[in-house]
Amino acid sequence: MSLSHLYRDGEGHVDDDDDERENFEITDWDLQNEFNPNRQRHWQTKEEATYGVWAERDSDEERPSFGGKRARDYSAPVNFISAGLKKGAAEEAELEDSEDEEKPVKQDDFPKDFGPKKLKTGGNFKPSQKGFAGGTKSFMDFGSWERHTKGIGQKLLQKMGYVPGRGLGKNAQGIINPIEAKQRKGKGAVGAYGSERTTQSLQDFPVVDSEEEAEEEFQKELSQWRKDPSGSKKKPKYSYKTVEELKAKGRISKKLAAPQKELSQVKVIDMTGREQKVYYSYSQISHKHNVPDDGLPLQSQQPPQPGKEAKTPGFALPELEHNLQLLIDLTEQEIIQSDRQLQYERDMVVNLSHELEKMSEVLEHEERVIANLSKVLEMVEECERRLQPGCSDPLTLDECARVFETLQDKYYEEYRMSDRVDLAVAIVYPLMKEYFKEWDPLKDCTYGTEVISKWKSLLENDQLLSHGGQDLSADAFHRLIWEVWMPFVRSIVTQWQPRNCDPMVDFLDSWVHIIPVWILDNILDQLIFPKLQKEVENWNPLTDTVPIHSWVHPWLPLMQARLEPLYSPIRSKLSSALQKWHPSDSSAKLILQPWKDVFTPGSWEAFMVKNIVPKLGMCLGELVINPHQQHMDAFYWVIDWEGMISVSSLVGLLEKHFFPKWLQVLCSWLSNSPNYEEITKWYLGWKSMFSDQVLAHPSVKDKFNEALDIMNRAVSSNVGAYMQPG
Repeated sequence: MSLSHLYRDGEGHVDDDDDERENFEITDWDLQNEFNPNRQRHWQTKEEATYGVWAERDSDEERPSFGGKRARDYSAPVNFISAGLKKGAAEEAELEDSEDEEKPVKQDDFPKDFGPKKLKTGGNFKPSQKGFAGGTKSFMDFGSWERHTKGIGQKLLQKMGYVPGRGLGKNAQGIINPIEAKQRKGKGAVGAYGSERTTQSLQDFPVVDSEEEAEEEFQKELSQWRKDPSGSKKKPKYSYKTVEELKAKGRISKKLAAPQKELSQVKVIDMTGREQKVYYSYSQISHKHNVPDDGLPLQSQQPPQPGKEAKTPGFALPELEHNLQLLIDLTEQEIIQSDRQLQYERDMVVNLSHELEKMSEVLEHEERVIANLSKVLEMVEECERRLQPGCSDPLTLDECARVFETLQDKYYEEYRMSDRVDLAVAIVYPLMKEYFKEWDPLKDCTYGTEVISKWKSLLENDQLLSHGGQDLSADAFHRLIWEVWMPFVRSIVTQWQPRNCDPMVDFLDSWVHIIPVWILDNILDQLIFPKLQKEVENWNPLTDTVPIHSWVHPWLPLMQARLEPLYSPIRSKLSSALQKWHPSDSSAKLILQPWKDVFTPGSWEAFMVKNIVPKLGMCLGELVINPHQQHMDAFYWVIDWEGMISVSSLVGLLEKHFFPKWLQVLCSWLSNSPNYEEITKWYLGWKSMFSDQVLAHPSVKDKFNEALDIMNRAVSSNVGAYMQPG
């Protein structure tokens, strides 16, 4: 069954021979009506279906499209209508209505404002808009299709906070109405017929610049591609370099000179122009674009017109161009070199000005030094004049000290730089010898201490150490003490007797903080110690009435370890003197007791064990213990040495010579029916004879505990006779 009766031509007739076809090519009509929502859809006419794009049509005729036919009810029964019969009145009226609906809207109805205006974007939407502008169809019933559905879209939007009538977004910046399209008049390109913007787009995206500015810019760009109607040639454009640019280029190239040396001999092939060119350094490329085109002389070539072949230059002299370019380069180099020379001269001027300022300061300083040295020289010459014999106003030591104080206070730098040693030797030494001429150190030990202390602050060099090996030529004060003060000390020491030590000790104590350390060491080692050593050798403990410690121990604070060589002969002489000594003679303790803290603990203990302990053991061995008539002298002689000998040595003597006899007497007493009260008193009496330090010793404690055990067994046994232990 044929369905050809369903297809009709543009006039409502059915075409049985050819089927109507849609042309899918894009034409000017498509471009003009792309954004026209109200365009009419028509079927192709027979002529358009036959000839396609070559069919003749008016410029205002609109292209037919799909959607122009009335919807047919295909569910109704099929009606077979003859094509030759006259159509009914109702069908003709229906076709007329269809033709009225398919008439296109004229393009003159659209707004005519147009211009290439720049938009101002960024969300300038106005939610107060309620419809399309320009008098077009309103969309108040937009979204009315939801009345035929469940309305799920509107419900979802309302749950997310959407308010009907306002735009989308956090700040309601979205547009309310859909984007509006505007129909173009003819078949021209975009913007050929004026502005195509609608009132809605102008409200949402306002323009920045005016239409006149945009039109001028458009015409300016358009005129670049048109030929000059006047036919006059444009003047050539020249590029110039200023002197400042050349100077700046010279400074930059000077800074980059070192790394460019490595690239100075690099071969470079330039193929960017019409001809291949070879450069022998990268620096030559920098001169390439100084002119618009290297091919034309004197930078006068104009860009070729589009669509035309470039004209060959009528005046081309490569040699002249090369010579001119060479002259330009030479001139540039001369300018750069002159600028560098000028900068160098300016720097030299600045440097010389600084040097001049420094030299001026040095000159002023030297003038001040010369003036100060002149005053110092005058003062020294005045002192020398007054030192001459026969002078009416001789110089005194106090006046000389004031002169040196003035030099130190007012002319300190010159005083430090000068040779103080020679100055002091020439001026101070004669006055100092005169001052100490009649001095006796042993009679007046403090004489001259204040004067020497003052001269110490004036003459001593603080940078030198006051120790042995002192260079006398470098310190005036040390030389003064050595050459002026020491001769008086030597003469006194040679006459001094070591057993009369107090005056010499007091003298050295008064000067120990004034004289240098190395001079004090020299006095003690070379003068004092030989005298003491010789006197110790001549000392006899058996015949001398003066104890040796009385004239040796006062030197301990000054000499300390220097006296160690004297101790050995002293111990030897004391040991020989104690060979015939008996503990009953207490003078030995008086002689030995001062040496206990002087000798080392080891040497003292060895001396006691060798010379004293055997004598004390012999004395305890002779002790007789008799409870009825006890003689305690021997016991007292031994106990009296408790502080002199060690506790262990004393306990050893008691264990060997005392406790065996004492326990034996106790056992004998207990075996003869004694009076226990008397035994208790006797026990406590002997125990009280010992010091707490001796009683705390374990051996002594065990012996007394053993005595208690013997007494306890005797009391508890109730036996008449107590058997002595084996």
